[in-house]
Amino acid sequence: MSLIENNNKNNNNIITSKLSSPDVICSSFIDFNNPRFVVIDGMFYTTLIVISYQREMESLFLDKLLNIDIDVSISMYYNKQNTYEVIKELTYTIGNVGASIKTSNDNQQDIEVVGGTYGDAKAIRKQLQVGDEELFYVSIQIGIYSYSQEQLESDAERIESIAISCGLNTIRANYRQEEAFKSTIPFVELDNDIENISSRNVLTSGLVSTYPFVSNELFDRNGILIGINAFDKSILMLDRFDSTKYKNANMFVVGTSGSGKSYFVKLMINRNRFLNISQFVIDPDREYIKLCSSLQGALINFGAKQVINVFDIRECNLEAEESYLLNKISKLKVFFSIIFGNISLEEEAVLENALIECYKQKGITEENNSLYEKNEKSILMGKRIFKTSEKMPKIEDLYELLKKEKKMKKYCTLLKPFLTGTLKYLNNYTNVDYNNKLVVVDIHEVSEQDLPLIMFIVTDYFWDLTQKERSSKKIIYLDEVWKLINQNKYTAEFVFKLFKTIRKYGGGATAITQDVTDFFALDDGKYGKGIINNSSIKCFFQLEENDVKVLENVVNISEDEKYRLINMKRGTSIVHADKNAIMIDVISTKIEHERITTDRDDLEKQMEVG
Repeated sequence: MSLIENNNKNNNNIITSKLSSPDVICSSFIDFNNPRFVVIDGMFYTTLIVISYQREMESLFLDKLLNIDIDVSISMYYNKQNTYEVIKELTYTIGNVGASIKTSNDNQQDIEVVGGTYGDAKAIRKQLQVGDEELFYVSIQIGIYSYSQEQLESDAERIESIAISCGLNTIRANYRQEEAFKSTIPFVELDNDIENISSRNVLTSGLVSTYPFVSNELFDRNGILIGINAFDKSILMLDRFDSTKYKNANMFVVGTSGSGKSYFVKLMINRNRFLNISQFVIDPDREYIKLCSSLQGALINFGAKQVINVFDIRECNLEAEESYLLNKISKLKVFFSIIFGNISLEEEAVLENALIECYKQKGITEENNSLYEKNEKSILMGKRIFKTSEKMPKIEDLYELLKKEKKMKKYCTLLKPFLTGTLKYLNNYTNVDYNNKLVVVDIHEVSEQDLPLIMFIVTDYFWDLTQKERSSKKIIYLDEVWKLINQNKYTAEFVFKLFKTIRKYGGGATAITQDVTDFFALDDGKYGKGIINNSSIKCFFQLEENDVKVLENVVNISEDEKYRLINMKRGTSIVHADKNAIMIDVISTKIEHERITTDRDDLEKQMEVG
């Protein structure tokens, strides 16, 4: 008894189809009556035949046709010729043409035509004899299909125009549509009449120019889906941590409001979550809260109840010769530069001494051992315990020291809001400690004036978490990053350093912005350019014309890309990665869309369903 018979006995409830395999795949309706096109199951097909080429074709001359955003099927037939027979025929032709030149009349045009043929024949023969070349006949047909006759005609006219720009002359296969259609499907059947009018002789070196696989692609084996190629619909997978392809895991995302950049970033967060990548998000516009909740991430609502002490020194991976304290002092000088503005070198020295004294009062010195507890608990546990936030200074400690310095009196006034004013919640010990692979900090309630301060504190917090362990992958997302780098050179330098060095700790940073002009506002765009140049992956969504003009001075953007960036639809992006520039359509599943959408209509529908 055969295996199939046995399966049938054990699965009596399975209804076996009476249709054979050919019946399943064959069309139910085919119409060849129209001389201009073929109709198959409601789809219209027409074929263009390439009948002539320029005398010399550029490398990969089919590029424009292969990357076109029209449904086409391009067939290329190669017919290798017998080298011995070709050389013999060429020798005969050369002799005849040579004789014709000698006996020709004085018509200069005739002499030039015959002379060109004579020269070509000799050059081809030489290549076949000593150049290790072979001769082929190539024949190209372009099949076009659409669900409407009007669209078919429009697409055919557009392809004819593009073919001319590629150096190709085409004709429509009128009254030969059936034969031409067969040539564009996997039957490997080329009608003799079509072959006779479309064949062109070409040497092996020239044959390379017809290589069809020239579409830009991005397919990292261990990556996540970022979208589909807008032209050939191929899947694009990105693994930003693939060090064999990318110098770093940094990404730059830019686009106007409503272009789809935030949607794209949230989609990346959602998919990276399932790869167990640690992700830290600064959310100034309350766009990531819903996604954070869906993915069971940790949400920090920065304000009166949840706060991070800017004076905290956290245990992390430092270089061997570095001091925790001195490293922290350099960061605090950046923080207070945001508050104090430009201060003199003398005042900066006073500030630095005061900061060092703040920590000294807590028993913390330049010696890293001073940051570890020396109590009974640490002895009993048999390991060193790093000091917690409660053992660190606060802003009020610095205030008490500075008010003793006459030169720093005006700066004490600037610190008053941190003691009794609107920012007094920052004069507290850290009360957030989330051990979660996704942490989102909501800073939506922070005023525009105080936003750079809070963004710096949160970025510093995330930076320390990133440095804690080198082996694991982690990503920091800086939304509206321009607010950190457009006014204060110290904060800009801090963010720039993060982008330059995060790779050493197994991490990647993502800069997200919609304000291109402000992104390049400081020091003639020095820091904006630095961030972009230190981002191996760049994603450009729809932009205003002025923004494109600013960006083209930093990024290599082609003329075609400039046009597309201004006219792209929402959810489409041009991605520069691994020497590729690919136009992608961002796609999501229904579940992903429900998690990340902020569209009002979508949210109202979800509420109705709920």
